[in-house]
Amino acid sequence: MTRQQLVYLYCVADKKPELKKIEGLADGLYLICHNGLYAVAGKVEEEEFGQEGLKRNMADFEWVKAKVSVHERIIEQVMADIDVIPFKFGTLFNTNDSLKAMLQEYDEEFKAILRRLENKEEWGVKIYCDTKKLKAFSIKDEPEILEIEDRINSSSVGKAFFLKKKKNELLAQTINRKINEYGQESFDLLKDLSFEARINKLLPKEVTEREDEMILNSVFLINKEEVDDFTSMVDTLKMHYENEGFYIYCTGPWPPYNFCGLSNQKVLNA
Repeated sequence: MTRQQLVYLYCVADKKPELKKIEGLADGLYLICHNGLYAVAGKVEEEEFGQEGLKRNMADFEWVKAKVSVHERIIEQVMADIDVIPFKFGTLFNTNDSLKAMLQEYDEEFKAILRRLENKEEWGVKIYCDTKKLKAFSIKDEPEILEIEDRINSSSVGKAFFLKKKKNELLAQTINRKINEYGQESFDLLKDLSFEARINKLLPKEVTEREDEMILNSVFLINKEEVDDFTSMVDTLKMHYENEGFYIYCTGPWPPYNFCGLSNQKVLNA
């Protein structure tokens, strides 16, 4: 007999969460408990979230947007009061018993992860570079480039041609050096204020929908008492480098997907 509903897992905690009504979730939330672990779950239609249905619906941008929004709101609501292991969108189980068996199987690992996440938040920092602005700044700021500029202005046409070529090569090297130095310096300063840090893949313009280039895509796990120090450092970096064409954006707190280990590495469908 075909099952009509599946069990959808949102997150796991080691303290009992207070569940509230979520707009967009028809059947509400409930808890599945095992040995001090609490899985926040809900029921979803197999027709919509089963293998064939999910494959079909993932091609529908509006469907994905609405469902992911509900998924994130639920996790963020739960994590407002307690630490959680968030699970990726579409983590499904056939029955409550299969989800409970998963809690039993990963009991010690989940509890170890939650101990590491205790009283911490994930924050993201992305840095973008307006290369045109950085180029204009570097032309005026770099002594070697200024010297070549002066020589170009006082040289013959033929010599000026080769000097311009040399200037452009030096300018490209300078821009690459500054991008690497600023990205690394910013990451290192913020890493020193965090419990754990990670650099993720840079996102292309098609994803960011920005004209400038992403030069750093980083995430940080921060003790809650040190969040103010962290965001103050972000503000300092903004003021220090914005006139050169670097723009830094800090967002959070987020569910700690990047620092959960197990929940990010395994597809726990059963």
